[in-house]
Amino acid sequence: MSGNGNIDEGFYSRQLYVLGHEAMHRMGTASVLIAGMRGLGVEIAKNVILSGVKSVTVQDEGQTAWADLSSQFFLKESHLGQNRAACSLQQLSALNPHVQVSAHPGPLNEDLILKFQVVVLTDSSLDDQRRFGDLCHSRGIKFIVADTKGLCGQLFCDFGKEFEVLDQDGEMPVSVMIQHVSKDNPGVVVCTDDQKHGLTDGSKVVFSEVQGMTELNNIGPVEIKFLSSYSFSICDTSAFNEYKRGGVATEVKQSCLIHFKPLTEALQDQDLLKMNDFGKIARHKTLHLAFQALHSFVKKEQQLPRSWSQSDADSLLAIVRELNKVTQLENLDEAAVQTLSYTAQGDLAPMNAFIGGLAAQEVIKACSGKFTPLQQWLYFDALECLPEEEDRPIQFSRFSFQEKLERQKYFLVGAGAIGCELLKNFALIGLGAGENGHITVTDMDFIERSNLNRQFLFRSQDIGKPKSEVAAKAVCEMNPRMKITAHQNRLDPDSEGVYDYNFFMGLNGVAAALDTVEARVYLDRRCVQHLKPLLEGGTLGTKGHTLAVVPHLTESYEDGKSSFSDAIPLCTLRNFPHRIEHTLQWARDQFEGLFKQTPENVNLFLRDSAFVERTLSHGDAEALEILGGVWNSLEGMAAGGQRPSSWEDCVNWARLKWETVYNNDIRQLLHCFPPDEVTSTGLPFWSGSKRCPHPLTFDPNNVSCICNLALMLYLNIILPPYPCSSFLIISIVSPCRHNCSKGSTVTHMEYVVAAANLYGHIYGISGTRDLTAIRNILEQVHVPPFTPKSTVKIHVTDEEMEEDKERGSDDAARLEDLKVKLAASFPKSSTQLYPIDFEKDDDSNFHMDYIVAASNLRAENYDIPAADRHQSKRIAGKIIPAIATTTAAVAGLMCLELLKLVQGHQKITSYRTAYFNLAVQYFVLSLPSRPQDFEVSNSSIHPQFTKSHSTRFVMLY
Repeated sequence: MSGNGNIDEGFYSRQLYVLGHEAMHRMGTASVLIAGMRGLGVEIAKNVILSGVKSVTVQDEGQTAWADLSSQFFLKESHLGQNRAACSLQQLSALNPHVQVSAHPGPLNEDLILKFQVVVLTDSSLDDQRRFGDLCHSRGIKFIVADTKGLCGQLFCDFGKEFEVLDQDGEMPVSVMIQHVSKDNPGVVVCTDDQKHGLTDGSKVVFSEVQGMTELNNIGPVEIKFLSSYSFSICDTSAFNEYKRGGVATEVKQSCLIHFKPLTEALQDQDLLKMNDFGKIARHKTLHLAFQALHSFVKKEQQLPRSWSQSDADSLLAIVRELNKVTQLENLDEAAVQTLSYTAQGDLAPMNAFIGGLAAQEVIKACSGKFTPLQQWLYFDALECLPEEEDRPIQFSRFSFQEKLERQKYFLVGAGAIGCELLKNFALIGLGAGENGHITVTDMDFIERSNLNRQFLFRSQDIGKPKSEVAAKAVCEMNPRMKITAHQNRLDPDSEGVYDYNFFMGLNGVAAALDTVEARVYLDRRCVQHLKPLLEGGTLGTKGHTLAVVPHLTESYEDGKSSFSDAIPLCTLRNFPHRIEHTLQWARDQFEGLFKQTPENVNLFLRDSAFVERTLSHGDAEALEILGGVWNSLEGMAAGGQRPSSWEDCVNWARLKWETVYNNDIRQLLHCFPPDEVTSTGLPFWSGSKRCPHPLTFDPNNVSCICNLALMLYLNIILPPYPCSSFLIISIVSPCRHNCSKGSTVTHMEYVVAAANLYGHIYGISGTRDLTAIRNILEQVHVPPFTPKSTVKIHVTDEEMEEDKERGSDDAARLEDLKVKLAASFPKSSTQLYPIDFEKDDDSNFHMDYIVAASNLRAENYDIPAADRHQSKRIAGKIIPAIATTTAAVAGLMCLELLKLVQGHQKITSYRTAYFNLAVQYFVLSLPSRPQDFEVSNSSIHPQFTKSHSTRFVMLY
């Protein structure tokens, strides 16, 4: 939050798509106390500060010791002997200028705790947890306990006697189009087959746009029962009118109340324990007793069990057995208890990153009411990171493994959010920090302001600098022994001269911090080709996944990824949109075609005499579109082309373009398929997912308020019909609360202003935002009347379009005519055009102005609810929602897998593939899949080999 209470959308851009404005406003009023500033505490503090709460106070009485430097990334050697909280303050404060950060170096007491809405304890005693937990529960303060001991972690939440969750999962409300509704008890709703409804038993929906059975439009939220992915049952519809066509079912998000027990009571409740690893079905119950036993051990011995001390392990196990006399677990995992004892003194950065990410997400839930909190205990362990039994020496030495870590040579691809977190973990565990070790990191991107909210190695003074260089420098300050080379190369076939065979063969492994499937697949193939292990991880809002690809042992990333494609059919985009995603993609395609691809084609034509002949090889339809665009762009308007010579010409072009796409094209579509059109089977053509459009009439004074549009739709859904219009109702109950700064937009003129300025830019003509001047120009524009064309064929499906392409048409004659025209115009002009690369984050460049106006006008054509600028930017800009908590958790899990790779684990049971969603506390850790075997007939080769073998096979034969 900024000082005036407004959200800094530039800073919180990607997080806003996860949390939303309302949750961010609630967080901006919350004060948080985080006790303990060792590795786990600083990880939680970092994530909470980045999230944007009002204030964070970090508390710690202790002084910095050598052991802290391996996990507390804001402490340095110069801080030894000084207070941990005070020494961390400067770096924590620099993370987010909108959050007040303070340090409390004194003791934790009741007076301090009562000043906060959320309290987090780390590295605390069970006595303090009980004492302060009971206090917080009685005073309505949200209370969280987080702890890590070696390779085990613990998390506990108590949000009070009654906590309201305003949005349980954070997903956008489901909205599906209806194919049919039965007259029955209960009525059955069948959705169109282009989208699964995604609803579950108990979900509630409201209906709109239903024709025939109009009673549905006027009833409140209806509870549904799941029948199939494309159908659900509702209330009794037997007395309703017959369903005719159309309709949309929209999910109504429901709040819920959750009741928590204080820690003292929750300790005894086994039902509050959450299992997350299918390879360790009962491990969490054992760890619940083991952590309690650790507190008893420390209270008696005044220290944690000594590393790999058998006597201390036996003592801890005895305490656990005593506790189990009450709990009576039948499958107590005594080996896990002993291993916890052996390793409890360890403080491992990747474990802190994972538990810290989860704990910080719980803080966000406590502050915002967004997402479902943990109820109430979570335990996690990665004991399989230890050496496999047969590889464990009799006198196990931690130093030998550390030396091996430091000798590693790793390649990190990507220095964004996950990349920054990985580099932090690499520095803290010392990966590649030895004499022969090395890290190479590459990222072609430069730092933008929107990165600062989750890519914690960057600061405002770094904006505009290469990500890889700044990130490398930052982690070298955490660990001066790190040796990192930073590149700004994109990893693709063009960089194979840099990242060649010799480069890959010199590596021990590769880590991917990429944000596209295409880039991941390419890197995966290179790793398979060179038999190098790959660490893979990704995030989408609160969702995360990780896996390790081990040659010969696990399947590759490409083999395991889903083949599902979310590409929108061309015919849907061109003629039959029914969701705002369709109109936004159409607007992006219009932008790319008008302002980027066509100018680039013109420049190629002017530079390359073989351009025309090469284009003709693409096929008649595509060649006609490309060459037609080139000729129109070169030929002046007086000669029938579209090349402007003045700003007035640009406005003229924009106005006529508006008329074409929002009036004439729609009229032509309705000429080919009238509103009462029926199919060959007698069903209405305009039904199901096909929305019947209507043309728009240009009005330079047109005003549409997106803020009030949503309310209008809601009122139409939940209120009975009134003689007055919805707009009148809105004007009475809800004037635009934005004072029209965001809600009201002059949509028709917005399109003209943005389109004219962009068109002028590609020709080097300066434009203006002066609406009065533009209106004066528009008064002189002649708009020809629409005349329907009987020869136009509009394709209903992509298959139909492809069939027409194969059959050919009369395009050949038109192409010949274009060739003659282009040959004549070639010497007329040598002026290069200026193609525009879409940039979504610059509000001054008209790019998003055009996208929002173009999309919402088309949505109006088809009666699709409009999207505001914020949502339009996310969809059209293909922005991946992101938040620091998920990123930290993913990087932590990836680095736990890294420890196994470095040790050379060869059992598939040692590795874990993880999928989680922090919004709903969904965690699944499972064994990775084995690689597919291939049968070969060559008798000189083993009869079965995997993809890893096949690469060598190709190289040898």
